[in-house]
Amino acid sequence: MIRDDRNALFNEETARAVLFFPMSTRRYKLRGRAPLPSFKIDYCKALNPEQLAVVEAQNGPLLVIAGAGSGKTRALVYRVARLLESGVKPREILLLTFTNKAARQMLTRVEELVGGELGAQASRVQGGTFHSVANRTLREHAQLLGYGERFGIMDMGDASDLMKACMAELGFSSLGRRFPRSDVVLRLLSMAINTQTPIADVIADRHPRFISLTEEILKAAGRYVERKVSMDLMDFDDLLMNWRILLADHEQVRSAQSGGFRHVLVDEYQDTNRLQGDIVDSLSSVHGNIMVVGDDAQSIYSFRGAHFANILGFPDRHPSCQVFHLTANYRSTPEILELANHSISNNTRQFHKNLKSVRGSGPKPALIPCQDVYQQAELVCQRLLELRDEGVGLDDAAILYRAHYHSMELQLELSRRGIPFVVRSGLRFFEHAHIKDVLAHLRFLHNPLDELAFKRMVGLRQGIGSATADRLWSWAQARSATSGTPLKALLRKEALLEAPSRGRSGLEQLQSLLRELSSASFEDAPAAQIREVLEAGYAEQVRSRWLNAESRIEDILQLADFAEQYEELGAFLAEVGLLTELEGEDIVEGGEQDEAVTLSSIHKAKGLEWRAVFVIWLADGRFPVASSYKDPGGLEEERRLFYVASTRAKDELYLCHPIMHAARDGERIVMKASPFLEELPSGSESPYEKWLIDLEDEDVSLELNSNEPATSLREAPDQAQRKLGSK
Repeated sequence: MIRDDRNALFNEETARAVLFFPMSTRRYKLRGRAPLPSFKIDYCKALNPEQLAVVEAQNGPLLVIAGAGSGKTRALVYRVARLLESGVKPREILLLTFTNKAARQMLTRVEELVGGELGAQASRVQGGTFHSVANRTLREHAQLLGYGERFGIMDMGDASDLMKACMAELGFSSLGRRFPRSDVVLRLLSMAINTQTPIADVIADRHPRFISLTEEILKAAGRYVERKVSMDLMDFDDLLMNWRILLADHEQVRSAQSGGFRHVLVDEYQDTNRLQGDIVDSLSSVHGNIMVVGDDAQSIYSFRGAHFANILGFPDRHPSCQVFHLTANYRSTPEILELANHSISNNTRQFHKNLKSVRGSGPKPALIPCQDVYQQAELVCQRLLELRDEGVGLDDAAILYRAHYHSMELQLELSRRGIPFVVRSGLRFFEHAHIKDVLAHLRFLHNPLDELAFKRMVGLRQGIGSATADRLWSWAQARSATSGTPLKALLRKEALLEAPSRGRSGLEQLQSLLRELSSASFEDAPAAQIREVLEAGYAEQVRSRWLNAESRIEDILQLADFAEQYEELGAFLAEVGLLTELEGEDIVEGGEQDEAVTLSSIHKAKGLEWRAVFVIWLADGRFPVASSYKDPGGLEEERRLFYVASTRAKDELYLCHPIMHAARDGERIVMKASPFLEELPSGSESPYEKWLIDLEDEDVSLELNSNEPATSLREAPDQAQRKLGSK
């Protein structure tokens, strides 16, 4: 029976008449509402309320302000898992991170969470760095921009060599010392590309000393771009720039990517540059399902081109966005967070939040004025040994600083006392000469137009210098019209005549090696090719050139082992090109130790944590740096850097600053404490405990191997006075 608006009951026949149903109407059975998705994961149990709100958020633009130690990775992982369990296909999800390793770790966790057949499919989620996704896109569409699908990727060393050649070709090398070096010109060009700013403006704003050379720098940059295209090469910045051009100028690419990725998730969004921000906006132009996760309070990489306005202006670019805050901190004690919260509250341009610790109470951070940098070093060393006695190992402690040179006196004191330490630096595995030498052979095989790889490879042969390498390249290029490629030309017997007599034997050996590497047995077998280069004479070269030859040979063998997972040479070289810039392992100085304290710049320490953290050189002009006062946003970024340093500590935080310092003319000057310390509340509301150093008798000394116990800096917990044994 059917009820009309007057609540009158009609039989079926009357209902048909009223609703104009023909008597021959076909019956259609309505199955009812679609069942709600069934979730294997208990999200309510696994996540705190803030994280759960992020994971369960509806479609559309989402901005997640994730405070330090608040479990942002957990929220991202569970968000991807939730999408998969809700029926989103893995290939429709794009996860952009700043290292491929981070993406792999997240997706592995997703697989474990979801489990079963769906977990196995999670590996199909598109994840990786901006550069790796750009590389995959360009391999498919580079021809639209005039490149071949086998284009090569230059590392910084190759780019510097090419820029140097361009400058020499234009005659700028003869200008002398006043003209910037090739790597400086490259940095200017890179900053212009990543910030989407004209080079002339970058020079005027950041390097005004080069203003008079702007025209020459522009010519060098233009020639550099021409040479790259002619050799079918891209540098790292080209990957992002060309991806953006594809999305902006080629509708079919933008529609395919933005329509294909129904959900785009971006980690560490505060570190993206303007170019990456434009790419993210383009990728979400069809569906609008973009989730960016980051912490504006940890935006500290403007010197690399990171654009703070990306995260700050996200709500303006996406007016319908939902904003979430993750403020429950699982890392630091309440006392450490109180200090960090007080400090960052002084910034005006930010998303205001207040981190709350889920941990129990601990000691207040210690603010320690030191007589000078030498006493500062003594203090840190003594306290490290005390912490070790208290159960905090050296490997769970770190000393952080604004600039690497700030650690000089500390390194000397650590060495004197025999305290093992490691220094995080920027050297990377793939930048070592012996690795680049071997890879030059493979790069030239894959892309015979790669002039840089050709000259590096040929220059390894005895009797062949740069002039001969240039002549050989010109000869091979001229004959490639008939031979097919410079590689085929180089393999001709006539090539030997282009080398001096002393270099012909080496060139003949190279020809033999290249024929072997090009044979069917080595085709698309990068691991075997690497070993063949080593065995065909390069191992002997290594032994004749370097004292640590066996270590370098072991590096090359490890490179071959790494290449075993690739069945195609092009894929291997593309991965190496990306790893060169993004994922080279940090080299540590000071030797490998079972237990060692970490020394690091704050920029290098981001994302890490230790039980005890010392922040040194907190003096005005050193931290913050003097130049930060010139830029309206500079001081706020320096304060964010202090916030990052403070929130690396889990249990104990020590803030040290020297009062006196010897100037270059030998006079001692008084140094003001950092304004980041001065602006913290004082008195009863102070978030720190001030330590005053007492010197003991001059005959009292601290030695690591001494049988006498170290003088305790925590002699009287209820007093502000502390003692330090003098050395």
